[in-house]
Amino acid sequence: MIFFYCCLLICIITISLNILLLVGYSRIRFLSAQPIIENEPSVAIIIPVRDEEEDLEQALQSVCNLNYNNYRIIVINDRSTDRTGEILEGFKTRYPKLTVVTVTSLPEGWLGKNNALQEGYRQSDEEWMLFTDADIKFHPDMLGRVMSYAVGQQLDHLCVLPEVESRSALFNGVLATFTIMLMVHLKPWDARKPKSKAYVGIGAFNMVRRTAYEKSGTHERIKLRSDDDLRLGLQMKQSGFRQDVLTGIGYVQLEWYKNLRQFSNGLLKNAMAPSDFNIAKVIGGIIFILISIALPMPVMFIFGTTAIRVMAGLMLLFHIIYMTAVPSNKWWYAFMIPFAGFFIAFSFTRALVVTVKQGGIYWRDSFYSLEMLRRQD
Repeated sequence: MIFFYCCLLICIITISLNILLLVGYSRIRFLSAQPIIENEPSVAIIIPVRDEEEDLEQALQSVCNLNYNNYRIIVINDRSTDRTGEILEGFKTRYPKLTVVTVTSLPEGWLGKNNALQEGYRQSDEEWMLFTDADIKFHPDMLGRVMSYAVGQQLDHLCVLPEVESRSALFNGVLATFTIMLMVHLKPWDARKPKSKAYVGIGAFNMVRRTAYEKSGTHERIKLRSDDDLRLGLQMKQSGFRQDVLTGIGYVQLEWYKNLRQFSNGLLKNAMAPSDFNIAKVIGGIIFILISIALPMPVMFIFGTTAIRVMAGLMLLFHIIYMTAVPSNKWWYAFMIPFAGFFIAFSFTRALVVTVKQGGIYWRDSFYSLEMLRRQD
């Protein structure tokens, strides 16, 4: 009977979370539905790059050809050793809006990307700043629609959920489950509520009002956070500034990782950051992923009674409904949820073991000790 009631509880929680996600997602407005602003505020698009020769040219083409007059692009070349510098010089001669700043050394106590973003801020004087990545592709009308919403809603911080595309169907399926985990944790649709603890921060698209960013403490406050995008969002929310999120399908696109191996390797630097590099918290999180995501449906289908299997079927049905309703997902991603749970738990376990064994993380060819990373917290 204990097994039955445990399964019943998991079934109720799973169905409730799917309903929560569907309702929450429906409350996130689409960037494509926003009008184009007429009076354009000044915007600096700040892009940190390091050894990005593979994707840089295509992404820069889109950001250099936006239908927006009052903007400029500041690219921070952070100690690149490949053809990144050469590509940037070529773009600089063709596009007057583009400024290239080269970082040759990393200051003590800074992560490379965070330092590059801070340097981009120092080099700008625009009213708004968009912190983004070097592999993002933008629709030409992106900035005009984004600024219309930000100004119209009197926001200080605006994020856009990117349309993530990958050549790997397997990775896309795992990403759908990983996104569910983030959505449940962050509840980004509630970020606009001043009294809610919900917040949002997205590395592909963090747009901030300059005055609010400065009052919140800039990247100086999060200079050793490898989850800088999320922490910037939390920092802005805790400082009392207005934030919101839009869905960027068709307007903000990227290929995050090309396969599962790259995804797992990417988590080596980020997996422990949300837990403040606390080993016990990370282990607890891994166990929770196994119990709540990886194991329930397989265990219920294999070892359950008819009633328990019906519960598992209902859980799967609601997963299918969610995957079908959310753009970019496919219905069959629901069948991958147990595999995704096991893979994510494995990747977090691997990150924990590697980080503890080497005493810290490597990011952009620089090593940061656990002692240093925990110091800021």
